[in-house]
Amino acid sequence: MKDFFELFNITKEQLILLMEEALSSGGEYADIFCEYSLQEVLALRDGEVNAIRNDIDFGAGIRVIRNGRTGYAYSESTDMKHLRAAAQAAARIAESPTASGKTAQFTTLKLANYYTLNQTSAEFDVFSKKEYLKEIHTRLSEGDSRIVQIMGQSSCSLTKIMFFNSLGEFYCDERPLASVAFSAVFSQDGVTDNYTCSKSFRMGNEMFTPSIADEIVDEILDAIPTVLEAIRPKGGEMMVVMGAGGSGILLHEAIGHAFEADFNRKGISIFSDKMGKKICNKSISIADDATIPANRGALNVDDEGVPGQKTMLITEGMLTSYLHDRISAEHYKVAPTGNGRRESFRFEPIPRMRATYMENGTAKTEDIISGVRKGIYVDKFRNGQVQIGAGDFTFFVKSGRMIENGRLTYPIKDINIIGNGPGALADILEVASDGKMEDSTWTCGKGQQCPVSCGMPTVLVKSLTVGGSN
Repeated sequence: MKDFFELFNITKEQLILLMEEALSSGGEYADIFCEYSLQEVLALRDGEVNAIRNDIDFGAGIRVIRNGRTGYAYSESTDMKHLRAAAQAAARIAESPTASGKTAQFTTLKLANYYTLNQTSAEFDVFSKKEYLKEIHTRLSEGDSRIVQIMGQSSCSLTKIMFFNSLGEFYCDERPLASVAFSAVFSQDGVTDNYTCSKSFRMGNEMFTPSIADEIVDEILDAIPTVLEAIRPKGGEMMVVMGAGGSGILLHEAIGHAFEADFNRKGISIFSDKMGKKICNKSISIADDATIPANRGALNVDDEGVPGQKTMLITEGMLTSYLHDRISAEHYKVAPTGNGRRESFRFEPIPRMRATYMENGTAKTEDIISGVRKGIYVDKFRNGQVQIGAGDFTFFVKSGRMIENGRLTYPIKDINIIGNGPGALADILEVASDGKMEDSTWTCGKGQQCPVSCGMPTVLVKSLTVGGSN
């Protein structure tokens, strides 16, 4: 903790002074979010690591809330002169003749630790990561002669956060994030395509293991013949089996956003009046979880002082919670769920997902597939559009297979899955017991960027529109 006070050059007494300044115009609640972030990125092109970038970001944001309205200001300096000016600017949203609020007694939050960090970002060995990327490149280029281009990237960041609010709550958090991604372009008989594989965890340099390299190489090499052989099938209304893991991105985009409380508080989400009601098959339970160790979506504490936790959005088909920040929680008179997140100190926190997934059911994957006379099996998605309020979506399927008479047959690609998120949720007939998380470099955009993850077991959807060759 002492290191954090020295890093940001702020004392406990100054934090209290800033909160009093922020509340001086009649604010009901205020907080300060101090952030130091160090990121290192290596990029591989043409067989060589030919770009290395190091970024440092530093500053603090001060927020004031009154009657659900927010005043926010930030400074790229933690000098008290600049921070007091930010506090005064944020306080103007709450100008009121009523007495100013008071800051509660200083209390350090006790937090669980869900991150793995054996080395700090400053200790990352650039040369070892350079060789790591080159080794993956060599294995890919030697593994299949059809590969004509390979691109790779590693990214490591370490973010240090110090937070204090007018409730007296104080915390320091040190958030690591490491990622590696490779994309291969391959060609055969005039057909050219590509495949991308990425891995990302809240870890330090220890993420770059031989086993992660093996997973990336094996996945890309295994995908090449399938993608090259795949065709675009005829479309139409049909049953769709969504494979475990990667299909979770559709769960995140087409359904998860509709559970974020700001959309429900404003009446935008289709679930705004569904709390406590049955909205899907009782075999379905969906969670948003900050407590999965080393997961990309893990958080010891959110960006407004609420400890990381697991929130059940749907329990046995019943809508049981939205995803709340402090503002929406106050509106609904419930406890915040730890979903107040921000891209950096330049942004105010809003309700955001963390690791969103469907829990296991009891069906067997092979039984689900064998019960489909004609349909498609999909497991990799690329690009998509979602109308968050209504939940209407279109997702581009990167890879999958046809299902004919209960068997997986020829590979397919370049099709769209079109439907409605809440409708598709209600149309899920079976849920398998093979759930897994998709540990890729998922980043969610909602006016600001946040790292997230997703996952699900294999599920059978009664009917979706498949946009194919016809």
